Amino acid sequence: MSKYFLGIDQGTTGVTALLCDKEFAPVSRGYCEIAQYYPESGWVEHDHEDIWQAVKSATAEAMKKASALPDDIIAIGIDHEGESILLWDSPSGRAVYPSIVWQDKRTSARAEELEAEYGELFRQKTALSPDSYFSATKIEWVLKNILECRDLLAEKRLLAGNNDAWILYKMTRGRAHKTDASTASRTMLYNIEKGEWDSELCEILGIDPSVLPEIGDSARIFGVSDPEEFLGISAPISAMLNDQQAALLGQGCVRKGMLKTTYGTGCFILINTGERPVYSDSGLITTVAWQIGGKRTFALDGGVYIAGAAIQWLRDGLGIIESPKDCEAICKSVPNNGGVYFVPAFSGLAAPHRAPDARGMITGLTRGTTRAHIVRAAEEAIAYQVTDLTEAVEKDTEFPITLMRCDGGAVRDGFLMQFQSDILNIPLEIPTCTEATARGAAFAAAVGVGMADISDAEKLFEAEKRYTPTMASDERLRLLNDWHRAVDRVKM
Repeated sequence: MSKYFLGIDQGTTGVTALLCDKEFAPVSRGYCEIAQYYPESGWVEHDHEDIWQAVKSATAEAMKKASALPDDIIAIGIDHEGESILLWDSPSGRAVYPSIVWQDKRTSARAEELEAEYGELFRQKTALSPDSYFSATKIEWVLKNILECRDLLAEKRLLAGNNDAWILYKMTRGRAHKTDASTASRTMLYNIEKGEWDSELCEILGIDPSVLPEIGDSARIFGVSDPEEFLGISAPISAMLNDQQAALLGQGCVRKGMLKTTYGTGCFILINTGERPVYSDSGLITTVAWQIGGKRTFALDGGVYIAGAAIQWLRDGLGIIESPKDCEAICKSVPNNGGVYFVPAFSGLAAPHRAPDARGMITGLTRGTTRAHIVRAAEEAIAYQVTDLTEAVEKDTEFPITLMRCDGGAVRDGFLMQFQSDILNIPLEIPTCTEATARGAAFAAAVGVGMADISDAEKLFEAEKRYTPTMASDERLRLLNDWHRAVDRVKM
């Protein structure tokens, strides 16, 4: 008898596979890194086969640890890194160009053109302002710059989608080309009121809607995995969501006003806003949280582009740390940041600062600055950015935020979490399962096969640790003021 729900979290820097039992308790975890490539300044890409191989490797590791057999998988849930895209030849599955990652800035100028001419139209239809962050201009770029697309389109062989559609295509051996409403709402092509691809916006961007995946519920039968393609597993793929929405579900935030923050490559706050979309004056993203039984639940989303990625840069770019695991002890080795502030605007600054052309800067360096001060400044920068976003969420929703649920790899860093609680001046709760994203995907898979109800997700959350603020108010305000002075410098 089948035993496990499989949750696959395809993130920006790696894939996590989580096997959960029928009570959604994690049983085993597998992980495989994905390389990122930077062919030009501001460009960020993945190799499409790297993504697929990482999905298989992470799943194989999780199954090996649990001694699980292919027939032990009840159902599969997939979440993915969001706005990253691929276009491929449908008969062969060969991508015509690498996956363009959500962080990629090559279409910034095009997004500005669209804002100037059609900005209000996009906001009315999609609740999004034109931005290179979203999928649409990336798809348009591939269509315009890769000549092969024209022939494939004429022959009705071209398919396009976010990475979820690519993984589904591979897992089903080309039998399914589908996505869900949460992912569609991140493309800049999705009519948020009608719940469908918008033909007028597609025409503006020169995108034939026929190449895009079918949109539907987040929990439903998308297809069945092909055992020859996917580790001998033949199981229903019964959930697909954007990764941050999966984390919202995995944190049990199924009621209006509930909020979570995920600390990963980037850092993302989502607040459940209920049955109607809430529109932001601060540049936050109005998005679909999930769609179940044709009924959409909405959320407001704020993203920090560079969070854990800044720590990776300290390791890979500067070579001043050996592992992110070392950061907590390094940060605690100095009593303060030594006046050093690190604004990691490697891909610009998102809301509420909205400075896409900003670039990173470290300020306050003196002869007394040590590597510990720089590492501490990088960790503090994550917390400052989350604080700025939290204040924007409160302003836009008018929901008082008195508690934050946190997940992701960085929550294991006690220095970061305590500093985050101090600078926010509210408690943080860390769940017993920090892999909330993959767990949310596994839970959604159970919903998709009728073995759970969406409301049951609230039972998933159990706090393992709680951080409460200890910082004096005047110190907190001084640090925030100095942080904002540093941010103003990179925006000049």
